[in-house]
Amino acid sequence: MKALIFAAGLGTRLKPFTLHHPKALVPVGGIPMLRRVIDRISAIGSIDSIVINVHHFSGQVIGYINSHRHEIPVEIHISDESGRLLDTGGGILNARHLLDDGQPFLVHNADILSDINLESMISCHVKSGAAATLLAADRATSRYFLFDSNTLRLQGWRNISTGEILPSGLDTSSLTPLAFGGIHVLSPEIFPALENFNDNGKFSITPFYIQNAGMLDIRAYAPEFSTYNWIDIGKPESLEAAQASTMAKLTGIDGTRI
Repeated sequence: MKALIFAAGLGTRLKPFTLHHPKALVPVGGIPMLRRVIDRISAIGSIDSIVINVHHFSGQVIGYINSHRHEIPVEIHISDESGRLLDTGGGILNARHLLDDGQPFLVHNADILSDINLESMISCHVKSGAAATLLAADRATSRYFLFDSNTLRLQGWRNISTGEILPSGLDTSSLTPLAFGGIHVLSPEIFPALENFNDNGKFSITPFYIQNAGMLDIRAYAPEFSTYNWIDIGKPESLEAAQASTMAKLTGIDGTRI
């Protein structure tokens, strides 16, 4: 099984650090976030290859990987977006040649610090036969995916700030709103739909999921939010919280608590 780590983003909210470094290398508890995610993924026995997409200060990310490759127990491949940032949907499609071996693959944002049980999420995806399984939770945010309350199959999306609902006219009264957690498991059947959605190579995965909810089986993986740690370190306040709290004590490189 393979995995993709999104490490290409500009990280504009983390300036001034990202004026000179990629967001993926921001340290939390003295360890770059990219390394934390690599270690979490490489601990999964079924994963033997990780693809990392790069754009912003791509040379620094590649340099870090090359200098630490001997410490990483799985193969590392680079999906190079140095010339043009392709966003999340375009990033997956661009890495197809490195990911599509007929098996499901894991996708993980480099700025998500979490101890969610990834093995259980992958197992849930495989058993359901879904095209995509999204980590989702009942937590406060301004934008929610809307899922069928019984099957947890995606039905639509709502922006709390603007009141926008997609698809337009969707009856949300019986749907469950859940916040996306930046981790998903995809099956290769997703690729033809990504190709059809492709807008010159650059597009976000969120509108793709919304537009294809009626055609693809896209589901939530939604364990009780209180049962695991999760934080998006992409904002200064959340990064500061991660540094100061027990979130900075997640599993270390040697498998111990740090």
